[in-house]
Amino acid sequence: MSEFTTIARPYAKAAFDFAVEHNAIEKWTTMLNFGAELVKQPELENILSGSSSALKISDTIISICGEQFDQYGQNFIRVIAENKRLNALPAIFQQFLNYVAEYQATAEVDVISAQPLNDEQRKKIAQAMEKKLARKVKLNCSVDSTLIAGAIIRADDMVIDGSSRGQLTRLANELQL
Repeated sequence: MSEFTTIARPYAKAAFDFAVEHNAIEKWTTMLNFGAELVKQPELENILSGSSSALKISDTIISICGEQFDQYGQNFIRVIAENKRLNALPAIFQQFLNYVAEYQATAEVDVISAQPLNDEQRKKIAQAMEKKLARKVKLNCSVDSTLIAGAIIRADDMVIDGSSRGQLTRLANELQL
């Protein structure tokens, strides 16, 4: 299966991004697991390695899966079959699980603002950071009036400095060049 890791990554990432966007991680986990187990079956080996057309192969897989795949899952199977990658489905599922595990981990995000943040501001920052980090976020908010205005956001090794003090510092550095 390790030979399929490179092939699986973009498919798994696409499926994961779609699942997150549509709040369907559980559904996609179930669909991909079913598909991965299905293509491991010896009876399907002849179909997958045969000279049948991609459409015929994908239609066969989809007909076997029945109600297990929604329309998006069926389209996903068609794309994989079109690119002759159905045998990589177990690796795609494994990589998908890795993305899910990483996503479900929580990231600590420090927000230092010039003034206390209201609930709406906290919510917007949390949503933006969850999207950027592809993880759930726990905000740690503090106030530093020396920032003048704006905020500094820190998560792991990423720093977003949107403070007036930071802007003034960058401007001073540019003017000294």
